[in-house]
Amino acid sequence: MGMTMTQKILAAHAGLDKVEPGQLVEADLDLVLGNDITAPVAIREFQKMGANKVYDKSKVALVLDHFTPNKDIKAAEQCRFVREFAQRMGVENFFDVGEMGIEHCLLPEKGLVGPGDLVIGADSHTCTYGALGAFSTGVGSTDMGAGMATGKCWFKVPTAIKFVLRGKPSGWVSGKDIILHIIGMIGVDGALYKSMEFMGEGLQNISMDGRFTMANMAIEAGAKNGIFMVDEKTMEYARAHSKKPWKAYEPDDDAVYDEAYEIDLSKIRPTIAFPHLPDNTRTIDEAGDVEIHQVVIGSCTNGRLEDLRVAAKILKGRKVRRGVRVIIFPGTQKVYLDALKEGLIEQFIEAGAVVSTPTCGPCLGGHMGILGKGERAVSTTNRNFVGRMGHTESEVYLASPAVAAASAVTGRITDPDTLLKAD
Repeated sequence: MGMTMTQKILAAHAGLDKVEPGQLVEADLDLVLGNDITAPVAIREFQKMGANKVYDKSKVALVLDHFTPNKDIKAAEQCRFVREFAQRMGVENFFDVGEMGIEHCLLPEKGLVGPGDLVIGADSHTCTYGALGAFSTGVGSTDMGAGMATGKCWFKVPTAIKFVLRGKPSGWVSGKDIILHIIGMIGVDGALYKSMEFMGEGLQNISMDGRFTMANMAIEAGAKNGIFMVDEKTMEYARAHSKKPWKAYEPDDDAVYDEAYEIDLSKIRPTIAFPHLPDNTRTIDEAGDVEIHQVVIGSCTNGRLEDLRVAAKILKGRKVRRGVRVIIFPGTQKVYLDALKEGLIEQFIEAGAVVSTPTCGPCLGGHMGILGKGERAVSTTNRNFVGRMGHTESEVYLASPAVAAASAVTGRITDPDTLLKAD
């Protein structure tokens, strides 16, 4: 019986020729990630172990992105604690205000992850790096603390689901629409503790930014990880960014999958996840008349340059509807600077949006975009649970940057094509 991509990466990092689903393995780590919410807990566990140094100063990444710039004294103390630990340990990949970005946008951009890597992070959306053909998964802070000390982590080898992508997306359909379509199809527990493995000739029609979006939301289907077959686009990205050698893994021809789905990308329509679960999806044609009060464009899901370009294309020469708040968060300082050079930031501000430093703030209902009672937001983030972005009686509708930008102009969930035709 052959192995999947994920199984091959776990076997290689465990020093084994072969692994099987359900097997427990101890594997070597290429990177351990934490942020300003999860790292303090991990650091305390690290200290309880009696550890006095990290296993590799270049293989620990600490990113202050959730409540930064600090929203209050507690957040400031959390960040101070992580900052002092990073300085004391000599952590090379420490990113503070001015240098930081949203962690899952930042690490690939900095070349800290690449094809074939094994990465853990004390953040559930660590699965983002599967876009590069890496095995990356979220863990608890205790595992992060042990990982920082030993460079190892235990894993139960997952089974897998195969997604064969065919055709080419049409119109404004993006990676966000594709993954929302898939989550709507299989459910929020449809891939529970499984690897979601993406392949097929349709991959060539999905950009790297689109793949990061899709891998990012694998956890929203309950998956252990999401992973893409490495192709020329992946290798081009790795050559441009990676600071270290990398290796691509392909599934064996006789790899066993629990299920296999064939997805015709040409048939997918812009898709929205209605409250209060990511699998409560409707196409734009089924959305109906939904009035909104806020739009958020950014996050680790859709804060990359391609996302901002799409939003700017729709907002250029138009105005945000009066009474709608639009908040845009570039994923990293580099994305912000590139958007500035391209004139995108000017277009956003002229349209009536505000543009913020990179932060996770509004995505988790932390700061800089909290919803009040009865308010509705269209957001390019990844979760729409009850109270996710503020009041428990607020509502979050997950959508692509194109749908979010079009909705900002009309004050209602809107098909970008409908908006453009109206002009």
